[in-house]
Formats: sequence, structure tokens, C-alpha cells
Amino acid sequence: MQIILNGERSTVPEAWTEEPLLFVLREHFGLAGAKYGCGAGFCGACTVLVDGVPTRSCITPAAAADGAEVRTVEGLANGDRLHPVQAAWIELGVPQCGYCQSGQIMSAVALLETTPQPTAEDVDVAMAGNLCRCGTYGRIRAAIARAAEAGA
Repeated sequence: MQIILNGERSTVPEAWTEEPLLFVLREHFGLAGAKYGCGAGFCGACTVLVDGVPTRSCITPAAAADGAEVRTVEGLANGDRLHPVQAAWIELGVPQCGYCQSGQIMSAVALLETTPQPTAEDVDVAMAGNLCRCGTYGRIRAAIARAAEAGA
């Protein structure tokens, strides 16, 4: 099985194809950005982009990503240059504990790639599946607006 992982063609061993994509990313490829939260696809901590679509990797079998482009938070920066969403997150001090933030960032990136100038309603709809126990929703919305201004 082949995927394009953060821009590079990668092979997923046969033994891993029925494992959740999250486990393949974390355990096989060593990418720890996506987190295991609820294990049921409700919290969004495990969100990655599969062909540009926010996907709950904890409930998605790796085989479902065969041939797809998979992007994780580790694949957003271009060398030392952060993605505009990442830069806005840092600039506005969004994270508190940080556990959910990679999933939040990936959902925000997907939103801005499809809707470069989102309305407040667009943001609410796109981010509804990402939970933050620390309640940083106001800063998350502000960072999305900042990233949109920066042309994310």
C-alpha cells in the first residue's frame, strides 16, 4: 500500500493496512503530531488531511488512505517557514495544554484551503468537530482570522 505522506511517497507495510491510520502515522512513521483522544472520532485530536479533507485518523483504517495524499501537522511548514496557520497560532498564543492543537490546526488549514475568507459561520461549522478541553475557542477563531488575513 502506498500513500503520499507530507509530500513524499511512502509504503505502508501489509501488516499495518487494517490498523487505524493514526497508529500507522505515530508508530510506523514516527509522526506524533496527531493525538489519540477519544478513539471514536468525536474529539478531533487525531485529525489529519486525506486528499485535503479533515479525517479522523483514529477511526480510519490505513487501507482507506491507499493512494491518497496524507498531510499531518508535521508536513505543514516549508523548512523553517511555518504555515500561516501555525504562525498565527504561535503569534496569538492559542495553545494552553496543546493536546488538541494539531487537530485544530489541520481542520483550520482545510477550511482556509477551500474558503480563503471564511465567515464566522464557516469557521464554526469547520471547527465544530474539534474539541478543546482548555476552552481556547476564542483564540482559535482569532488565529484563523489572522491566518486568512495573511493569505493562508
